[in-house]
Amino acid sequence: MKELLKVKHLHKKFGENVVLNDIDLVVNKGEVVVVIGPSGCGKSTFLRCLNGLEKVQGGVVTVDGLPVEPDKKSIIKLRQKIGMVFQSYELFPHLSVIDNLILAPTKVQKRNKEEVIREAIELLEKVNLVEKKDFFARQLSGGQKQRVAIVRALLMHPDILLFDEVTAALDPEMVHEVLQTMLNLAKSGSTMIIVTHEMNFARAIADRILFFDKGEIVEQTDDVKAFFEKPKTKRAQRFLSTFSYS
Repeated sequence: MKELLKVKHLHKKFGENVVLNDIDLVVNKGEVVVVIGPSGCGKSTFLRCLNGLEKVQGGVVTVDGLPVEPDKKSIIKLRQKIGMVFQSYELFPHLSVIDNLILAPTKVQKRNKEEVIREAIELLEKVNLVEKKDFFARQLSGGQKQRVAIVRALLMHPDILLFDEVTAALDPEMVHEVLQTMLNLAKSGSTMIIVTHEMNFARAIADRILFFDKGEIVEQTDDVKAFFEKPKTKRAQRFLSTFSYS
């Protein structure tokens, strides 16, 4: 398998508060890695470090062999390899769905507008939103906005997709449509790192589980079924005991 992302001895702190401590990780092409753990354990910060949105105090992150260095001009091109979908959508409310989607591919990547529009429409069809292409982003439901945000990330043709609690701000009935979109991406071979509190979803989609606590990877396994039935660490056992899932 091709090594796509590598993290070595990652260290991140805010002031004197250590948020991530000596994190090591290798993600291969086509792999789905799900990151779980209690609130405040460093999961979201970890994702932001991977694409250079946060500076780190130690360690190295590489994507396809290229270092993630926020202060270098190369970060602009490198971020195109790392799509990120946020909890808060980050759509422009005054633009239509289609204009939100084509903005970065045409302005940043200088791609042909007509080709980008065609691809955007094809992707909207896959997430059952093509009829909303001319709607303003502010007219969409939360679940619809999140699916548009996923399409926007895909249009940049990233090597890896990062998802940061993308269902956390959604009403329960909207969660399913977003998770189904992500499951379809996994089946198509997309490489993903997903932070989530949806345990049933994590169990269904993950090739590997990372359990974070206090800024460290406490438990890591590719035996996903065994992790959810009988995690090896007491901390993970205590965490999972707070969830009921079938």
